[in-house]
Amino acid sequence: MPELLEITEDQARAAYEKGCEECIKIGGQWVHLRICLVCGKIGCCDSSPMTHATKHFQETGHAFVRSIEPGEDWKWNYETNEFID
Repeated sequence: MPELLEITEDQARAAYEKGCEECIKIGGQWVHLRICLVCGKIGCCDSSPMTHATKHFQETGHAFVRSIEPGEDWKWNYETNEFID
């Protein structure tokens, strides 16, 4: 496993306020937000129309994300399809 970014609650809140970078560019909307724990890119979840977080994984191989929804701090591994610590 690569060394993952540590995201503080303040950083998660700031990222949440920025929104999905790709959706903003195209005028799209998202349901929930994720942050890549490899590079810090913010993307929308699989319940969102454009699924930018998953697309980022498919394009880069960056498999680890964290929810940045208020009150959530879980992490996910796209390669194994399971939560991680």
